Amino acid sequence: MPRNTPLTVGEPIPSFELFDQDGQLFSSETFKGKPLVIFFYPKDHTPGCTAQACSFRDHESEFAAVGAQVVGVNSGSVKEHKSFVEKYKLNFPVLSDPGHKVRKSFGAPGLLFNMVADRITFVTDEQHRVAYVFKSMTKATDHIDESLNFLQNLQTV
Repeated sequence: MPRNTPLTVGEPIPSFELFDQDGQLFSSETFKGKPLVIFFYPKDHTPGCTAQACSFRDHESEFAAVGAQVVGVNSGSVKEHKSFVEKYKLNFPVLSDPGHKVRKSFGAPGLLFNMVADRITFVTDEQHRVAYVFKSMTKATDHIDESLNFLQNLQTV
């Protein structure tokens, strides 16, 4: 069900299934009990999106240390995502959401008549309730710092 505004802290994320870069079905339910870091981004192989994805890649061990699974999502095809993942050696699932159903179910904003994802990251708790949201189109790599800092601070509380 599409939303007009992004999910907010405390709300459960909608369960979803999408195909990853290898054509394998990714189900959010498989990761219940584990925090998710779900980042919606505009387009593979563009400067900001590449910087963002590579920064998530470079901090994978830190996300793993706090038990979180990183997931990238946009409307690109499985084939496009495969090329992106292989070129930049990404180490997390990149999911294809061609009809924007998942993005819209999160209320994640779109650009260009809602045909392209805006840049927004949702961090969930283990029960897949939204714990933190960060949105910035221009500060692509800040999504990693913001998400990681939030998760690390949870570990120390």
